[in-house]
Amino acid sequence: MFLGDTLIVDTFAEAFRLRFARLLVTAHDDHWLAAALASTCGYGTSVIGCDAETGVERLAAPDQTPDGRPGAFVMLFAFSAEALAAAVANRVAQCLLTCPSTAVFDGLPGEPDRIPMGGHVRFFGDGHEKTKLVDGRRFWRVPVMDGEFLVEETAGIAKGVGGGNFIVQGRSQQATLDAARRSVAAIAAVPFTITPFPGGVVRSGSKVGSRYAGLRASTNEAFCPGLAGRVPVTEIHPEATCCAEIVIDGSDESAVAAAMATGIRAAAAADVPAISAGHYGGKLGKFHLHLRHLLGSA
Repeated sequence: MFLGDTLIVDTFAEAFRLRFARLLVTAHDDHWLAAALASTCGYGTSVIGCDAETGVERLAAPDQTPDGRPGAFVMLFAFSAEALAAAVANRVAQCLLTCPSTAVFDGLPGEPDRIPMGGHVRFFGDGHEKTKLVDGRRFWRVPVMDGEFLVEETAGIAKGVGGGNFIVQGRSQQATLDAARRSVAAIAAVPFTITPFPGGVVRSGSKVGSRYAGLRASTNEAFCPGLAGRVPVTEIHPEATCCAEIVIDGSDESAVAAAMATGIRAAAAADVPAISAGHYGGKLGKFHLHLRHLLGSA
């Protein structure tokens, strides 16, 4: 299969089950919203070493938020409900309570499974915090130096899918980076998905396991141009000199598949000879997203 001049390799991405929360963060203006999002999403790239894979799903205009201010939906993914609860509590307390003017609402109010959010952060009020009930949803008002921090008591959590991916193979580094940026920009419009790595892109694509004891993941040598000819197997197209992986987390398999199809179509170009994906022989996850199939059905 080709998209224009770009070969779509006959392979699949291997994704896995995660749990996720979705928060709606608002702030006084775009400047403080951006500050809040940068802090909240910081060090949220991979569950290999981070407490949660975290990213902005989409921005919300003032007429789309409960308090009529600029906002954004943030999604956080972790392996278990317990790990997710710790990540949400810590990031809300350390990154959103501290950021001037912010408020935090639950972005999954209909989910029956709940984790503490404001119910944890309220203790910072040292007894001066107050509670209020709005349309059956409980909020905490925590006194801070610019007024009060409004935060919903709990956050809904649901089962999601992590690790959807595709690998852009460009003729040059510039071509690869340009294609990756097009992909990430296009995926940003797909609901209920995030690309949690820096700028949405992974240059250190990994595989499961390592020859070093105790290391859960290591470099995916099959896609490292500098190792071509030095390792038994390379999966780099003969005309490619640089690769970049786009990793996608989403609310379910269909959301991740839609984001992958959107991103692949945006990346394809004359200076991108091939697009492939990373999988690990079924060792990592049960969701197998075949590139050619999802492009054909998209």
